[in-house]
Amino acid sequence: MNQSKANQPEALNHLLPTAPYLEQAAQWPAQGKHILAHYDDDSIIVYQAYKPTIGDYAVRHGRLGGPEFGFSRMSWIKPNFLWMMYRCGWATKVNQERVLALRLRRSFFDAWLIQAVPSSFGAARQAYASRDAWANAVANSEVRLQWDPDHHPSGAKLIRRAVQLGLRGSALRDLADTALLEVIDMTDFVIGQRPFSRDGSPQLLTPVERVYPSPLSDPHD
Repeated sequence: MNQSKANQPEALNHLLPTAPYLEQAAQWPAQGKHILAHYDDDSIIVYQAYKPTIGDYAVRHGRLGGPEFGFSRMSWIKPNFLWMMYRCGWATKVNQERVLALRLRRSFFDAWLIQAVPSSFGAARQAYASRDAWANAVANSEVRLQWDPDHHPSGAKLIRRAVQLGLRGSALRDLADTALLEVIDMTDFVIGQRPFSRDGSPQLLTPVERVYPSPLSDPHD
């Protein structure tokens, strides 16, 4: 365990830079497969939503874990803030009331993208000779990739597709500690912005995101 993270006080956690959603949306691609994310040269932000006890542990210790966190399951990370808001209902869904931004090392995130097996055979036809070959790859992979419709703040589907990665085994253990640089509690921010999410309000702020330079040979297939 990284002791410096484990001893990190909550006061050191800070919110991400934000900007008006409408201004950002005007700059984003309207269609196609794109990884929208907040990132810099060394790190990228991904989101997860947890029950309060799991979220509290992560914020206190600077890593994922504790008696209620399941390392035997697959855990899905989302670099797109609004996809996470759709999934957790702006922190209103049961066991998803605590929204965390996880700052990861880009080297891990890029490696997971390259290792990932598509979650459906339809998306994997070009990479695998048969459905059986794809199913065998899924069974043995620790990283799953899925492109889903991106979402408007209201929850309405968009034409643009957003990515999520499913992690298990050693990939999930790396997410919990080795790949993790910072845990940022976004819950109060999410609750504060929730009233502006339903009607196209110009007051809605979202974390600054731009198209991520994917290491995939052609992420738009």
